[in-house]
Amino acid sequence: MRQWEQVMPGLDTAPMAVIGRLNRCAALLQQAADAPLRREGLTRAEFDILGALRRTDRELTPGRIARETFASGAAVTKRLRQLESRDLIARRLDDRDRRVTHLSLTDEGRHLLDRLLPEQVAYDASLLDGLDTESHQRLAESLGELLVLLEGRLGSLLD
Repeated sequence: MRQWEQVMPGLDTAPMAVIGRLNRCAALLQQAADAPLRREGLTRAEFDILGALRRTDRELTPGRIARETFASGAAVTKRLRQLESRDLIARRLDDRDRRVTHLSLTDEGRHLLDRLLPEQVAYDASLLDGLDTESHQRLAESLGELLVLLEGRLGSLLD
């Protein structure tokens, strides 16, 4: 930001402080690579699909999973194939419309997620260890506000 101030004095670079730091945090978190997930051969995106099926505790369509995980339909389709090949999810064709597929966790998928979730949450907590409780809560609230703002402005563009 200081460099931009020298090149373009008077330009308000305050938005860069937020967006730039969010992007850098996202990149660092991706580099952390979710060690518990990696040991199980899962990506964060695959874990998110399993989590969506587990927390809703009902069958979901691929489209609903895409909305729950903020992923594109094509990305979800690829991930579903991977999870199905590992027998972590099962597909069922709709009784009335054979074009519609319903997805659910298999017993193996449910056991994996139930075993892995506490370990992954502890891992995520360890990444935030330097923040005290108040800072953690303030950050979560601020990010929640930003999400509401962005979803309202950008949500329709991402669908």
